[in-house]
Amino acid sequence: MENKKSAPAIRFKRFTGNWRSKRFDKTFSMLCNNTLSRAALSYEKGSTKNVHYGDVLIKFGEYTDVTREDIPYISDDKIADKYITSRLQDGDIVFADTAEDATAGKCTELFNVQQQPIISGLHTIPCRPLFPFSTSYLGYFLNSSAYHNQLLPLMQGTKVVGISKTAIKDTCVSFPEDADEQRAIGNYFQDIDRCFHARDQILQNFDLRVSRKRGKRRSWKILLMLEVEEITNT
Repeated sequence: MENKKSAPAIRFKRFTGNWRSKRFDKTFSMLCNNTLSRAALSYEKGSTKNVHYGDVLIKFGEYTDVTREDIPYISDDKIADKYITSRLQDGDIVFADTAEDATAGKCTELFNVQQQPIISGLHTIPCRPLFPFSTSYLGYFLNSSAYHNQLLPLMQGTKVVGISKTAIKDTCVSFPEDADEQRAIGNYFQDIDRCFHARDQILQNFDLRVSRKRGKRRSWKILLMLEVEEITNT
């Protein structure tokens, strides 16, 4: 099913093109994952990296730079070689299909894979777009409430909640036809993420400085201003 979709109420003013809504199975092809546990992974040895569902749920954001994240390797290269046809590439999406709550279905879009062999691991649903999207658009859309709310009635389980490959195929993916608008949306949310990261860095450094200067008569406002200035100048 494919439909023209009304443009969202909040939109960058310079864009006026159409939006589309397509079924998931008309937008993505499903890839293969493995069932290796944490015990089969290592941060110290191996040649093929493995995306574990726990990292998708907790550590990775909507958009993951493979070269910057600490992703474990499959310890045994012989086992890794069995999945050589399932290697991931830039733009692939990896869903966590299991969680203890409604965060099941959280996903990340991979970027900067380069020549690094990387595959999708336990309790994940890897998929690949059937046509081009601007970098990071899908990562943000598929984690938005506009999409995730479609998954909620499809989840099964009580103590552990799961979403199946079959069920996810019935969801719909909405996107602007204009690749520049997709890019603008992705860049906007990346900028927000950078702001949050900078804020966290300021607070962490501020806590450290406060602990170092405990007992000295120095205003917390002055300390915070110093941290802002240091980060701004780096």
